[in-house]
Amino acid sequence: MKTLILTVTIFLIPLLPMQNEFATDNFKTSGGNLAITFIGHGTLMMEYNGMVIHIDPVMGEADYARMPKADLVLVTHQHGDHFDLTAINHIKTKDCQVVMTQACFQQLEDFTGAVIMKNGDKQTLKGIPIQAVPAYNMNSAYHPKGQGNGYVLNFGDLSVLVAGDTENVPEIKALKGIDIAFLPMNRPYTMTPEMAADAARAIQPKYLYPYHYSNTDPEELVKLLKNEKNIEVRIRDLQ
Repeated sequence: MKTLILTVTIFLIPLLPMQNEFATDNFKTSGGNLAITFIGHGTLMMEYNGMVIHIDPVMGEADYARMPKADLVLVTHQHGDHFDLTAINHIKTKDCQVVMTQACFQQLEDFTGAVIMKNGDKQTLKGIPIQAVPAYNMNSAYHPKGQGNGYVLNFGDLSVLVAGDTENVPEIKALKGIDIAFLPMNRPYTMTPEMAADAARAIQPKYLYPYHYSNTDPEELVKLLKNEKNIEVRIRDLQ
């Protein structure tokens, strides 16, 4: 009688972090608490008055099947490290609105809840005033003018800029009253530390987060802005 020996191979599959494994900063506003969670690279999550806002959700930064459902999603542009339909479909509900550019919308076949915003557009969605600001390259062709957005969101008396993939373009530098700014920093796609410092000096945010910084050392931005006493540079895991 032959004995059958069954060999079982177990593959250990690493899981991406869940929400409570990401760092979060909290801010008081006139409308309530704003919690900003740093997912990674260009991906953020904000919670305000019981609402969840996802910005550039991508599966490469988190398992969105396990992330909180969205009331609002903002997509800055069509590149794969910012626009991921699989991630969006995991968190999208029937009442969710998904703000995107025309270039993003052109990639979709059947999609409900899309709100197309172009550079300069202003809308109030879910009670939150949102302005789409230009995000583009002046010195390279990776992000042509008119295709990508940054977003300014107003939470009560607090204003947040998520700049998207951009250089220190005049439209960004002209913004006023920004309390919190997320500026990208990875050449040749976005800004050098010197460009980010230039934009920050013009905007004068109270809190500055370099993000989307890949292999750029964010401490370089800290050094460049060491004499800007009104700007607090905060480094988070947004490589």
